[in-house]
Amino acid sequence: MDASPTLPTSPDEGMVDVLASHRVLLNVPRDELVWLAAHGRLVRRTPGEVVVKAGNAVTEMQFVLSGHIEIHVDRGLGPRKVMEWGTGDVTGLLPFSRMTRGPGDTFVSGTTETFSVSKEEFPELIRECPVLTGTLVHLMVDRARHFMSVDLLDEKMMSLGRLSAGLAHELNNPASAAARAASFLLDSLVTADTAARALGGAGLTVEQVARVDEVRDLCILSASKNLTVESPIEQADREDALAEWCEQHQADPGVAHALARTAVQLDQLDALASHLPPAAIDLVLTWIASGCNVRGLASDIQRAATRIHDLVMAVKRFSYMDRARVLELVDIGRSLSDTVAVMAYKARERGASIALDYPDDLPAISGRGSELNQVWLNLLDNALDAVKGSANAHIRICAGIEGTWMVVRLSDNGPGIPPELQHRVFDPFFTTKGVGQGTGLGLDTVQKVVRSHNGEVDVSSEPGRTEFRVALPLVPTP
Repeated sequence: MDASPTLPTSPDEGMVDVLASHRVLLNVPRDELVWLAAHGRLVRRTPGEVVVKAGNAVTEMQFVLSGHIEIHVDRGLGPRKVMEWGTGDVTGLLPFSRMTRGPGDTFVSGTTETFSVSKEEFPELIRECPVLTGTLVHLMVDRARHFMSVDLLDEKMMSLGRLSAGLAHELNNPASAAARAASFLLDSLVTADTAARALGGAGLTVEQVARVDEVRDLCILSASKNLTVESPIEQADREDALAEWCEQHQADPGVAHALARTAVQLDQLDALASHLPPAAIDLVLTWIASGCNVRGLASDIQRAATRIHDLVMAVKRFSYMDRARVLELVDIGRSLSDTVAVMAYKARERGASIALDYPDDLPAISGRGSELNQVWLNLLDNALDAVKGSANAHIRICAGIEGTWMVVRLSDNGPGIPPELQHRVFDPFFTTKGVGQGTGLGLDTVQKVVRSHNGEVDVSSEPGRTEFRVALPLVPTP
């Protein structure tokens, strides 16, 4: 830390010289420093003293003469230090700043001395001290840029948490199905081998084997491709009928469960039985059922693995893994589809349906894919929260070309946003959610990302319908 200047015993003695040695004020004319010294006060602070508490009004500008000040902000991930100031820095409220309340707890971490100027002095400061004002404006821009980058990082971390939760939910079902099917498959392979050896010793004729193969091929085809679609009640009735048929023909009724998943009919089994000796019917059905089981389980594993692969690819595209943060052509349709895929778990939790509509020939636009996905994720997440508890909860997302713009509209049938709050929804830290349920950064991030893409975002709302509209410029045609 830089050595602090020797402070005078009172603000009136030598304060101009002290301010003149402050790093930020080195190029400020002396007459402006004289004005500053006459309109501020020297403040000595003890370690741990809170300068501004989160949510409280910020009323002073602080020139740090010695010591250390830091701010900790909680945006849903726990308090975290986002910025710090030492000797030669300026903190607090700055001229032209729109900040009114502290975003976090600001406190000193060691014995600290500051020169404080009240915001009541700002109008005269701007008028009397143009060089100082310009210097402070540059500081404000740098600070805003820093806070913006921190906000984006925090919002991305929270989105990563939502994405991880969604991925865990979505992967759980197919992963469990694959593990369960693989376990059953091992037992089914043993049964299939035993049945094959037993049937091989049955001494069937070539014609009989051909009849068996016809039924077996039908069963395997329908089992592996899951061609039968019946209700649970219909499936149970079909299994009972097949079990009864097996008992009538002295065959193991346990094969009925496997046969019920196929398209084989009772008249086809009657035709098969008419070509077989009674003693061979049980062997044939056991062999057919075991083959159906094996292929059905293998198909279950294939479908589960495909679902897992599709989810992983959707997340990879959504997060733009291994891609530089640069402008590139972005497929908005694919981007919206991937967002819906990773948020499907939350839609199920909310009992909400999501309709996605965009033309097949929707052109790509120039943008940063990961940031635009952040926009869709935040808007969809807010919509799902808005429709929670609503009857027939429904969200509609559509994209299309309107003039020279790519326009994405996301609407929900939730209760709506009160008119007196609609103009504030994009303000930093503003949220209508309960304590601990929202940070107020989601829509602020949406607006910043859209503006960085030279686009615009707005909202219209009434009871039963809220729509967010995002317009992004199209790539110019050569």
